[in-house]
Amino acid sequence: MPVPRPSLEAERPARPDKAPFDFDEAFRRLRAALSDLPKAAMFDLRDRGYGSPFEQLVASLISARTRDEVTTPVCLRLFAAAHTPAEMAALDEETLTGLLHGATFPEPKARDILALSRRILEEHGGEVPDTMEGLTAFRGVGPKIAALTLGVAFDRPAIAVDIHVHRITNRWGIIAAATPERSMAALEAVLPRRYWVEINERLVPFGKFVCTGERPRCSTCPLLDMCRQVGVTTHR
Repeated sequence: MPVPRPSLEAERPARPDKAPFDFDEAFRRLRAALSDLPKAAMFDLRDRGYGSPFEQLVASLISARTRDEVTTPVCLRLFAAAHTPAEMAALDEETLTGLLHGATFPEPKARDILALSRRILEEHGGEVPDTMEGLTAFRGVGPKIAALTLGVAFDRPAIAVDIHVHRITNRWGIIAAATPERSMAALEAVLPRRYWVEINERLVPFGKFVCTGERPRCSTCPLLDMCRQVGVTTHR
């Protein structure tokens, strides 16, 4: 059943100058507008052949607070050396830290990757858990990382809310949430399930190149007619 909208989140007031938000039309326009832009890292890695649950889990962990332009080459370097739980667990921490060079916080991420690789081997028979609870039981794996793994690798409906998804969906006015965690719950109540995985795939590049944090490019936005532009004070 849909998760109810948190009680502290008020409905956005209607704007007569804006069309009702149409999810089907919005995603159709986003696909067309973003076709020539760089892909979000997890989806790019999937399309390059690194879409297994373990590869997606590790890549999502590496991506935390790391730009996609850095995440992808770091993951490609790492997976050339190790891309299964057994291969990863066989690395020593110093070697793994070196392979993660360029990503943020390489030392703690190396420790977390080694720990989860060993737990997957010892506690799960070498198979990555396919539930939110199972994934978030690993140190360093929060709801966003777990949702990316479930959505991209397992094709399970899960909404991965990063800073772009949080900012843009609140700017659209379809939710009113103070934190990414609240945005996840609010989106589960309003977003059709067929878009739960795709929303991260589309809004990461959209947020980087069009609906930016400061001075978004509203004049060229394909969704301007239905976006309520909540909180936008200056734009291009």
